[in-house]
Amino acid sequence: MRHRVAGYKLNRTKGARIALRRNLIKQFFTHERIKTTRAKAASIRSEAERLITIARNSVEAEDAQKVHARRLVAARLGDNKVLPKLFDDIAPRFVNRNGGYTRMLKLGPRMGDGAEMVLLELVEE
Repeated sequence: MRHRVAGYKLNRTKGARIALRRNLIKQFFTHERIKTTRAKAASIRSEAERLITIARNSVEAEDAQKVHARRLVAARLGDNKVLPKLFDDIAPRFVNRNGGYTRMLKLGPRMGDGAEMVLLELVEE
């Protein structure tokens, strides 16, 4: 029984699942929209919104809190290359927004296997 077990397994081992989520989130922040399956988009959506919230709250914080926020996000993503885009471009856009930074648009089934495809993108104010 999977009572109270959160998240999607995505038919992968734990390491592959973590790597897939990290790569999808990094691509999402880099391009600000990605086309993927509904299950993969649903699995990264909440984590991406949490990272945006951490970055958004650090915009008007003190220097020590800014460094702490960057380290938290870097630990989640395992990479420092996306941090400037997230903290300098994306987070300031959402300072006055309390959540709901992403939207999922249904695109229909994929031709090969019929998987539900969605477009996950950042909301523009």
